[in-house]
Parts: sequence; C-alpha cells; structure tokens
Amino acid sequence: MSSFRPERVGEQILKETTFLLLHRIKDPRVTPVTLTGVKVSRDLSLARIYFTIADASERSEAVAGLKSASPFIRRELSQIMKLRFMPEIRFQFDDSISHGQRIDDLLRLVQDDLHDSE
Repeated sequence: MSSFRPERVGEQILKETTFLLLHRIKDPRVTPVTLTGVKVSRDLSLARIYFTIADASERSEAVAGLKSASPFIRRELSQIMKLRFMPEIRFQFDDSISHGQRIDDLLRLVQDDLHDSE
C-alpha cells in the first residue's frame, strides 16, 4: 500500500465534506464551521476532520451539530468515494489558528515595546 494513499483519501474527504456542509446539510449549528484539514490513519480506519469557528461562543453548538451530522457525512462519503471501508469520521477543533494569533499578538507587543524604548 502506498504511503501517500492516506493523504490522497484525506484530501478527497476534505473536499467532499466541505461540499456536503455547504450544500446538503441544513443544520444551522454547522453553518459557521470552516474545515481546515483532514488526517487519515495509515490503515484508513479513522479520519480526523479539523475545523475552526470564528465565534468561540458557538463552538459547543457546532461540535454538537457536527457530531449529529457525522453518520450522514460518512454515508454520503462512502457512496461518493467507493472505498471498501469508509473511515470513521471524527471532528476535532483546530486550535492552531488561535494559537498562531496569540503568538502574533505577543510579537506585536514586543515590537511595540522596542519602538517605545527607542
């Protein structure tokens, strides 16, 4: 089995799941969700779909909406992708964006302090 297969399957899952969230799932809880990536296990048994949401107060509702939509998404993906075994779908919040913003804010503070001391 090629080592690139999980990556290719992940890219396809990301593409198709994004389409499903935009056009087929009518749950308002998942409307503000942005998918950021997919990581598929080497044996293709699990796909972690990473997502982010702009408003932190809507995070718990989005998680509940994604959890309730995951069986539908998995069923639709299995029909579209025609894999022998469809990976289990798990949604996971991607905190790397908020972490990156925090680092950016700290760097701005340091830069402002340097300008003030000069």
